[in-house]
Amino acid sequence: MSTLRIACLQSADHGRDVEANLAELGSAAATAAEAGAELLITPEMFVTGYDVGDVSDLAALPLTERVAAIAAAHGIAVVAGLPAVLPGGGVGNLAVVVDEAGELLAGHVKAHLYGEIDRRFRAGDAPMTVFEHRGVRCAVMICFDAEFPESVRLAALAGAHAVLVPTGNMHPYGAINEHMMWTRAWENQVHLAYVNRCGTEGTTAYVGRTRVIAPDGTELAAAGTGPALVYATLDPAAVTHARADFAYLPTRRPELYGPLGDS
Repeated sequence: MSTLRIACLQSADHGRDVEANLAELGSAAATAAEAGAELLITPEMFVTGYDVGDVSDLAALPLTERVAAIAAAHGIAVVAGLPAVLPGGGVGNLAVVVDEAGELLAGHVKAHLYGEIDRRFRAGDAPMTVFEHRGVRCAVMICFDAEFPESVRLAALAGAHAVLVPTGNMHPYGAINEHMMWTRAWENQVHLAYVNRCGTEGTTAYVGRTRVIAPDGTELAAAGTGPALVYATLDPAAVTHARADFAYLPTRRPELYGPLGDS
């Protein structure tokens, strides 16, 4: 069974300066590819900044195409956070997934919007989005999405070996990084990569502390509070191994869970 080597970019980025953010993406893609990574993950809204006010003008730019060109230039798949105009109108907070040839694999629109900072966006209608890359089945969701146990559980029920979470988690919610995301990985016996911002943007102070957790709760990679590029290997066999002793999914009893029973 294949494994997938990932790189997680924890960045303080450059606010609304799209060109500077894309230049950083290109540099990180080159470094990650040279180090043997096959997939690079950025934080939430990496390409345009997150706490930067209205991004409607930036959402109209061909940002996905620019990310795809960087992926193809360096031969590495990319999960990038950016805004985009949605069919039917409104701006979505997206995580786009392009492969190493620059082909679009998936796009997830953030479904659970957090407070005032997300009032600019239109919510997506899916709790997560599943794609497969190099034999590893991945689910992608954004920040607040992963704080709802149903989202990650649905990813596990859909056969995901790994849950990838571009995020913009800020003070005073740092416990989410170490504790809640560890729990999400453990209770679903999947890999979980939580890729955060760092530094300050607008009125928001990000906590950094990117984490990659294995299906058995082992921490595979961790960043501190400053810019970093960290690596981990996602191994579907580790999911099988974690579930060999005990497994939550097949011992669920949906008939007991009331309105959650259909999930």
